[in-house]
Amino acid sequence: MSPEKRMPPLPSPGSGDRFLDARGLLCPMPVVKASQALAAMREGEVLEVLADDQGVKADFPALCKGSGHEWLGCSQEGRVVRAFIRKGRQGKVAR
Repeated sequence: MSPEKRMPPLPSPGSGDRFLDARGLLCPMPVVKASQALAAMREGEVLEVLADDQGVKADFPALCKGSGHEWLGCSQEGRVVRAFIRKGRQGKVAR
């Protein structure tokens, strides 16, 4: 068996440099709003997102992979997903 890749602990709730409340928005709007928020941020800053669309658990990592941002992970808080994304270098795509 191969050892599991362990993610570092999530940032603390409320610790993001910018906060986005995407509760009540359905796909694709949480991703659209997160992309807009990230575009206005500086490299290395962390976006914290609250969303109740469970699809963000797959959509946000895909957004990060395709746009060069770092997916820090998410936690489930009842029906709400709390997600963290670190802004990457503009134009750099993760492989």
